[in-house]
Amino acid sequence: MKTAEDMIRDKGGALVSVIEKTRVIEALKTMQANKVGAILVTRDDEPVGIWTERDLMHNTLEDTFDPKTTPIADVMTTSLIFAPHTDTVYNLMDKFLGLRVRHLLIQKDGRTIGMLSSGDVIKASIQEKDQELKQLNSMVGWEYYENWCWTPSK
Repeated sequence: MKTAEDMIRDKGGALVSVIEKTRVIEALKTMQANKVGAILVTRDDEPVGIWTERDLMHNTLEDTFDPKTTPIADVMTTSLIFAPHTDTVYNLMDKFLGLRVRHLLIQKDGRTIGMLSSGDVIKASIQEKDQELKQLNSMVGWEYYENWCWTPSK
């Protein structure tokens, strides 16, 4: 079964991040260029927050919000949720559902190695189920029965 580390490796690419002094408009440009819906916010190369498309929706309803002048640190979510690199697809699904979050940071040996979205985990789950189905189909296919021979023991 795939682990969080496997999913990050399959996903490829570097973890997309900006420093906490970055203006929201620049963070949005970075997100768009990398085709991601969430961005990690760092201080001294350590994660201190996350900012998502959903946060943008909430931020735009505030009268004082201006993406050209607002630092990402003023609007980021600071309660980060981490999962170990060894968590399986089903462990991660439980966390997403139980914690009602859409992104988890993945750690290995005390450092952040990537971020997974609920969509990444759903994709991995579907791939796992597809492999299981193919394996089951091969076991019950006609070829299996045509080539099966039972010989009584003597």
